[in-house]
Amino acid sequence: MKIGIIGLGLIGGSLGFDLRHRGHLIYGVSRKESTCKKAVEKGIVDHASINLHSLSLVDIIFICTPINLIYPTLQKLITNLKQDIIITDVGSVKSPIVKQCELLWDNFVGGHPMAGTAEQGIEAAQKNLFKNAPYVITPTKKTPKNSIKILEDLAQSLESIVYTCSPETHDQAVAWISHLPVMISASLIAACSSEKEQTVLKLAQKLASSGFRDTSRVGGGNPELGVMMAQYNKTALLHTLDGYRQQLDEITEYINTEQWDSLEKLLMMTQEGRLPFI
Repeated sequence: MKIGIIGLGLIGGSLGFDLRHRGHLIYGVSRKESTCKKAVEKGIVDHASINLHSLSLVDIIFICTPINLIYPTLQKLITNLKQDIIITDVGSVKSPIVKQCELLWDNFVGGHPMAGTAEQGIEAAQKNLFKNAPYVITPTKKTPKNSIKILEDLAQSLESIVYTCSPETHDQAVAWISHLPVMISASLIAACSSEKEQTVLKLAQKLASSGFRDTSRVGGGNPELGVMMAQYNKTALLHTLDGYRQQLDEITEYINTEQWDSLEKLLMMTQEGRLPFI
C-alpha cells in the first residue's frame, strides 16, 4: 500500500518507521527540507517532499500535525486528490476535527493513536511506539465502512489495541484520563511554586522525589499542546474539572472538620478504584 504521512515528528515519524517495516511504500511531507532529508536517511520514509501534492497517488494519508493545523492542512491537501483516497488524522481531540473534516472530505476517518514520549521532532521518532498502545478510531454514520476496516487493519498491524467509538465518547473519555490530568498537574506545580516562604520552597524543591515527579510530569509538558487540548475539548474538559473540584471540596471538608473515618473510606475507595485504570 502507498501511504502518505504529513508531519514527520514523533508520531508521524514513528508511523513511517513501522509501516515501512511492514512493507508499505511511505511518502512523507514536512515543512522543512532538512526534515525531509533526515526522514529518508533514517529510513522513516521512502520519499519525502515539502509539497502536499506529492501525495496525489497514495492510498491513505495520515495527517500528523498539531490539532490546530489538521483542518487547514486538509483544505490545502484535497485540491489535487482522487476521491477514493482515505484521509485520517492522529489528533487527541476528535469531535470538532471530525465534524469539520468530513464536511470537506467524505472519505475521512478520525483516529487517535495513544502513544508518545516527552520528546518531539523527527529525532524522537522510534520503532514499535504503538505496540500494545490504544489506537482509537472514531467514525460517524457518514464514514465509509471499507475505509474504517482499512485503518483498523493498519492499526492492528502496528500491534496496537484498536477501539472504535463516536468522536464525542472519545473526547469525554480522553478528557478524564489525559486532558484533566494535565490541568491538575499544572495546577499542582503552580500551587507549589506560589509558596512565598523561600526557605520552604527551596527545601520542597530539594525534597521532591518520585511521587512528585510522577504527579507533576504531564503538567510540565508542552504548553502549546495543553492549550490546544483545552481549546478544542473545552466542554468535556470543563465537565471533568467540575467533577474534580467537587471531589477536592469533599476532601477539604473532611480534613477541615476532622472526619477521618470518611476520609479513610474515600481513600479505600480510590485505592480499589485505581485498578481498572492501570
